[in-house]
Amino acid sequence: MSETALPHHERIGRPGTSAPWVLAAALCLSVAGCEVGPDFHAPAIATPGRVGETAPVAVTASAPTAGGAAQRIEVGRDIPGDWWAAFRSPEITALVATALRDSPTIDAAEQALRQAQELRLEQAGTLLPTVTGSASRTRQELPISDEGGQAPPLLYSDYGVRLDLSYTLDVWGGLRRAVEQAGAEVEVQRFQLEAAYLGLSAGVVDSAILAASLAGQIDAQTQLIGFEQRQLDTVRTQFTLGGATGTDVATQQAQVAEAQTTLVPFQTELAQARDQLAAYLGRAPSEVAIPRLDLDRLTLPAAVPLSVPSALLEQRPDIRAAAATLHAQTAALGVDIAMRLPNVTLTASVGSDAANTHQLFSPTNGMWSLVNQAVQPIFDAGQLLHRQRAQRAAMLQAAAQWRGIVVSAFQNVADVLAALQNDAVALVYATTAQTAAARGLYLASLQYKLGGVSYLSVLNAEQIYQNTVITLIRARAARYADTVALYQALGGGWWRRDDLPPPPPGLLNSPLP
Repeated sequence: MSETALPHHERIGRPGTSAPWVLAAALCLSVAGCEVGPDFHAPAIATPGRVGETAPVAVTASAPTAGGAAQRIEVGRDIPGDWWAAFRSPEITALVATALRDSPTIDAAEQALRQAQELRLEQAGTLLPTVTGSASRTRQELPISDEGGQAPPLLYSDYGVRLDLSYTLDVWGGLRRAVEQAGAEVEVQRFQLEAAYLGLSAGVVDSAILAASLAGQIDAQTQLIGFEQRQLDTVRTQFTLGGATGTDVATQQAQVAEAQTTLVPFQTELAQARDQLAAYLGRAPSEVAIPRLDLDRLTLPAAVPLSVPSALLEQRPDIRAAAATLHAQTAALGVDIAMRLPNVTLTASVGSDAANTHQLFSPTNGMWSLVNQAVQPIFDAGQLLHRQRAQRAAMLQAAAQWRGIVVSAFQNVADVLAALQNDAVALVYATTAQTAAARGLYLASLQYKLGGVSYLSVLNAEQIYQNTVITLIRARAARYADTVALYQALGGGWWRRDDLPPPPPGLLNSPLP
């Protein structure tokens, strides 16, 4: 970038009373200066009356099983900061509290916020003068004669002290726009920290529910394997008595082996879910004893909140972070506009120069200077102009991204509400199916022992029952997971989160039950 210095006034002489008056005038001019570029206004969007195609039901369906109670959807109800406590699980509460305290994800987000705060303070310092002090000692040898005479050279010392002041007048508000931009970046990091808190707590609860679901599926599958083994003993007895064929025995043996094979993936997934919980806690799996989690020990919240669509703009951390990003990009445009305008700088210095240290502060050795300089870009091949235009595009991009995040938030809440309602109905069907399958298996087994049906009927009943048992456990877990998703979609109540109590000592360090 090519620049040229506009005419400036320079005075060099002895200390006087002019410099303070000039500095005061410069400060007044800087404060009274305008701020170029657009002023930021909080973005607005037309919010719908509801997020889904249809209004949500007031009360979900209920099923006669654990975790199958109906849930009331209360529009406008506030969200507690410790929303995970609604499940009334000491294990989950301890896991979340430990994760929020020890997770490196939170630590990294907190350090990012602290960095942004310090950078803002650094930027704010540009609005004030910069003062530096220096002291020097020079030892120099010079020849007395330039004609090669035999006179000894002159050896002397020089001492100097100096105080320099530099101040850039913020006539166009470019520096203030930069401070505004840095402040907006602080807001971005603040809400990214809140998003990290929300994502971590929801991830812990989701993983805990998954672990509880898998533990239940393993228990159910283990019971089914025992039942299948007893069925195999019955078929062998029938074969000995002539009431069953060798094919029946082989088929039941295959059924037992298949049930045992089905158990292995559940065990693998449970181990992975527990390892994920350890990672959320910021520890290796070998360093923490994750307590056993059981769906039967969870309580499904009887009432869940539902914020109105307009409230999501204030509650969702991702929306607030996107708005702060737009603010930062808007302020950055003002900075780029100011760079194309004259830059006025005031430089002043005062000091003393003497041959001996005791003469440094003598009035006769003092000096001072005051320089006022304005610099205006003349020709830079359009670099600053194109930079300004690029920043304007970045600002419009941030505005579009904010709108996209808002639309995604509405979609997110609508999806969760649909799942909350439909999964409650699915649990009703799963409960009915499991009850019917259990009775069908009981009757088929009884009739087979009495010789009333072939073994194929028993085998079909076993397979149906096995599927319905696993489906029921997953349907129960889905209702808890849907509730977690709703709390997360609504913002998680970060505005009500006080300092959380520490986790109970020893709960996560005790041996596994």
